[in-house]
Parts: sequence; structure tokens; C-alpha cells
Amino acid sequence: MAIAIRPLQPFGGEVGGVDLGETSLPETIAAIEAGLDRHALLVFHDQFISDEQQVVFTANFGPLLKENNKMTRAEDRRLDAAFADVSNLDKGARLRSRDDKSRMSSLANRLWHSDGAFRVVPAKYSFLSGRAVPPSGGNTEIADMRAAYDALDAAMKAEVADLVCEHSLMTPRLELGFTQFTAEERASFAPVRQPLVRVHPVTGRKSLFLSAHAGGIVGWPVPEAKAFLRDLTEHATQPAFVCVHRWRAGDLIVWDNRQTMHRVRRFDDLTQVRDMRRTTVICDGPLAVQAA
Repeated sequence: MAIAIRPLQPFGGEVGGVDLGETSLPETIAAIEAGLDRHALLVFHDQFISDEQQVVFTANFGPLLKENNKMTRAEDRRLDAAFADVSNLDKGARLRSRDDKSRMSSLANRLWHSDGAFRVVPAKYSFLSGRAVPPSGGNTEIADMRAAYDALDAAMKAEVADLVCEHSLMTPRLELGFTQFTAEERASFAPVRQPLVRVHPVTGRKSLFLSAHAGGIVGWPVPEAKAFLRDLTEHATQPAFVCVHRWRAGDLIVWDNRQTMHRVRRFDDLTQVRDMRRTTVICDGPLAVQAA
């Protein structure tokens, strides 16, 4: 059965005719990548894959991000370093308590963000596998940053054209009042620079590079930058630009971080299991010159 992609609204595509657990043929990988270039978001249903199969599939699309969980010590990880464990489970597969440090840190995932924006080389594709999903809540929302850019007026496009933002993993956590960073973590989370507008290397379309990790704009006073970025985020996440994915077990969704921003919605994480495992492919290199 040939791969087929059905367009979703307002954007994205639902993929049929592929088993991600099998060794993927080059033409299948090429079709999926072309689908991502066009749709920016792809949804695969009924993909009950293992961790190893997910890693093998992800590696078809470029170099994997290792040590995904910068806020989790290696000895406390539940999953291999190739995964970002975005579940609400600890190493012993127990639900995390309300005051668990990892849980409180992960609440930042409920803010709009782009994966790896706080890294010098940010994320390209994110592959999120739903192994166990709660009966209600916990939706993932994905916003189309291409459409958000296109909807700006000419004056705003000119203003944002050459702006460079400073991103840090600490920024969204501090916004939520989370301050439990070690001295080592604070040192490793120094801001990195990313352009506010970027161009897709295949389609040539421009998009906004927004994220909750952005805490400043180079050359701007911090309060002005934060207010400006908040206004842009409100514009970019209006319902007309947002696809809502309502999970069912076995779903795997892939989004292109170069064209989207996303967040998870609230659910009862103290009593219900949400086991989500993300593998990530990184971009080819830095997008902006970094501070000395």
C-alpha cells in the first residue's frame, strides 16, 4: 500500500499506508519528508512501536539529538538519552508528585515553544509517540508559524526582518515561578541567539521563530522585548493558525520546528498516566552568530 497524506485543517496532514515499525524504504522516507516540507505537521495513527523502532525511524531524517533532558540527571532518566521523556512518570514508572522538581520544570511545556530553541543548533523535526494517553485533556496544539508570518502587515514584516532573540531553557520556567536551578544548570543555560524570522531551506517560505524560551531581543530593553514578543505570540497562536491533536494510544506525530510552535494542554497528571516519548532531529548548524 502506497503512502497517502490527507490534508488536515487548518494545516497538517494525516498519513496512511505506512508501518513505522518496519525498515523504511528510501522512497517512503522521501515522501514523509516532502510531506513535512508541505504540511509542517504529520499524524500517524496505530503505530505501536518500541523505543528502538522509534530511534531507527527518526535516524532516517538526520542526526539525533542526544541527552534530550537537560533538567534530568543521567542516573534519574527513565529512557535512553536519545529520548525526551515528556511523560508524568519517574524512573520507577510511578506518577510524579505535585512538588516533584521534574514535574514542576515540565509545566513549562504548557507554554508555546519550539523544541531546542535554547540550543545553539536548534531542533529540526520532533517525533512524539503516544504510548499511554489520559482519557481527557493533554492535547497537543501546534501553531503554523508560516501563516503567522504571512498575516503580518508590511510594516511589521519590515520591523521583525533582522531581529535576533535570546533564548534560554530557564526563561519559561522563571516565568512560571520555577527557580530550583543548580549553579551548574544556570551556567549551562546561558542564552543563545536565534533569528526572529527564518526561511525554510526547501520551500523558501518565511516563518516566525517564536518560543517561550525567548526572553530578550538583542539591542532592546528587556521589558520592551518581552512585551513585543508576547504580542507576536498572541498573534501567532490565534485559532486560525492552530491544529489541535487529540491523542489516542499508538499515535505518532511529527512536526517541523522550523515552521511551527507547540504546547501541551493541561490534564490530571497527578492521577492519570500520559506516557509520551519524543525523539528529535537537529538542524544542520547554527542559525545566528552567537555572543562571545
